[in-house]
Amino acid sequence: MRELGITYEEVYDLLHQACTTISPDVLYLMRNAVEQESYPEAKVFLQTMIDNVAQATEKDKPVCQSPGYPTVWIRFGEAFDMDPLLSYLPKALTEATKAGLIRPSIVHPLTRHNPGDSTGEGVPNIELQHVSGQEYVEIIMSAKGCGAELGNVSKILTPATLGKNYSGLKRLVLDTVINAGGFPCPPSAIGIGLGGQMDVSAKLSREAISTRSWLDHNPDPLLDQLEQELLEDINQLGIGPAGIGGKTTTLAVKIAGAATHTAICPVTINFHCWVARRFGVRIYPDGKREMLFQVKE
Repeated sequence: MRELGITYEEVYDLLHQACTTISPDVLYLMRNAVEQESYPEAKVFLQTMIDNVAQATEKDKPVCQSPGYPTVWIRFGEAFDMDPLLSYLPKALTEATKAGLIRPSIVHPLTRHNPGDSTGEGVPNIELQHVSGQEYVEIIMSAKGCGAELGNVSKILTPATLGKNYSGLKRLVLDTVINAGGFPCPPSAIGIGLGGQMDVSAKLSREAISTRSWLDHNPDPLLDQLEQELLEDINQLGIGPAGIGGKTTTLAVKIAGAATHTAICPVTINFHCWVARRFGVRIYPDGKREMLFQVKE
């Protein structure tokens, strides 16, 4: 079994970045939104958000008071010794909390007991994914804000309620955005999971919005068309940044799908606030590192 070759310092650095700034692809979209926004108040809000990111990075402070919920995706093509990496992740969370980069907000679901160190049963959530033939190991660390979770919706559609030309699905997405209003801290992004059963669609919705670049296109032409259509329709609702009105309600829509049963079509709509605290790295067999979510000019 091969050594992965990642150090604790590298893991902590990924988490540090995820605490003090947002991923480059999302910062790029935010800057574009400022240029294209025609509502004066919305333009001010967007620029203030960008200024907040710059100050957080400069002063080495949390980019948002919410610490989010930590999930790590580890994708690999062959067997590696994962034990060191798996031990680094909770240690890095604890150390970042002690350093004041993360507000301790992880609690028991019923008693609400807070251990004060951002750990607990199942935290961080670690998703190990084998990708046949993949030559590199990919590690993506994401701390998705939990205020945005309050607007999320899971629903089991039927072939009839899915609708002709997916009208039922589109209406469900638009109604969910309207009902959520400014609570998901717009401009948000939306992950949509389709298929499987409810648990599968929920997992797909988080993975789609947390691990894909918000600048990419879906390799499935049908899903790509749906993503672009929904993005345009949502931004015509006029909710705008912070819900004050404007052209910029959603920065991206990302859809992931899985096969399902003939009687159902599970759908999960998952909001991600503009504070995209996620950073990733690819580690190649020769030791080369490639940072993810970069913007190619």
